[in-house]
Amino acid sequence: MKHMQRLLLSTLCATVLAGGLTACAPLVLGGAAMTALVAMDRRTSGAQLEDQGIEMRAASQVRAVLGDRGNVNITSYNRQVLLTGEVPEPAQRQLVEDVVAKVENVRGVVNELVVGFPSSLTQRSSDTLLTGRVRAALVDARDLSAPAFKVVTERGSVYLMGRVTQREADRAGQVARNVSGVQRVVRIFEIISEDELGRITTVRQPAASQAPAPVSR
Repeated sequence: MKHMQRLLLSTLCATVLAGGLTACAPLVLGGAAMTALVAMDRRTSGAQLEDQGIEMRAASQVRAVLGDRGNVNITSYNRQVLLTGEVPEPAQRQLVEDVVAKVENVRGVVNELVVGFPSSLTQRSSDTLLTGRVRAALVDARDLSAPAFKVVTERGSVYLMGRVTQREADRAGQVARNVSGVQRVVRIFEIISEDELGRITTVRQPAASQAPAPVSR
């Protein structure tokens, strides 16, 4: 399992690097890799699709009210939305939050927008690399399942999202804080019980194991 996680992580990092280290670089994965990623995610496939829809709808509505003023990044996990980036004025910070909160199926908004100038390309590149290092550290942690965590980095602050137990939440926070370059760790978790984790693992494991293995030539 750890080998598969490391392989998928390497594929993701290589794709992001090829896209010029931008946060919005498109990810093009093979069918087997994508199937494995979906299977190891603790959200249902329906919830994953819904989160994608929320991000698109929210981005469209934010552009409609904000235009090209500011840089707003929207991340949805199980209908909980994280806002990161920069806006020029405090009023726009609240406006973006209000707009996103009204998007269909959004159940909560965590507003981490900063009032100020948009971050530089150098800063965004640094954040992308830092996200990769944190993900790699989660993969290397033997007592954690890395695909259970979504990692977002903005100006050196690392945001961790996911459906995890309290033990996993505490451990992931510790792992992220120990990564060089991390200035702050913000945990935005949906805490589940160990029993619920056991039920999720039982359901997800067969699907993940059915992903075709690489063919040696």
